[in-house]
Amino acid sequence: MVKCGSYVTAAWFIGLTTAAGAQSLDMLSKAESLGTILASEEFCGLSYDQAAIRSWIEKNIPAGEMAFPSYLQSGVASASFQLQGMTASAKTAHCSAVAQTARFYGFTK
Repeated sequence: MVKCGSYVTAAWFIGLTTAAGAQSLDMLSKAESLGTILASEEFCGLSYDQAAIRSWIEKNIPAGEMAFPSYLQSGVASASFQLQGMTASAKTAHCSAVAQTARFYGFTK
């Protein structure tokens, strides 16, 4: 016997495998990842170049993507919450990775 939830899950998965679904998933991933980098700025003692952040968004997010700002806000809020409970070692590893990524994209001065 197949449960109704299985149909919903299957429909959701099929939606994600379409071109539009894949683009939405990619945009969500970018918003979540950028949210983590942005939330970590002060936590990791970094200072970001605001023009570089604007430039990254202009290059990587379609102009008509209205959902990106709210996904980004969610990503920042989620990461900010997660940062609160980090151990010293986790903070060292996290901040090293964030600093490396921020340098790669030109966010740090």
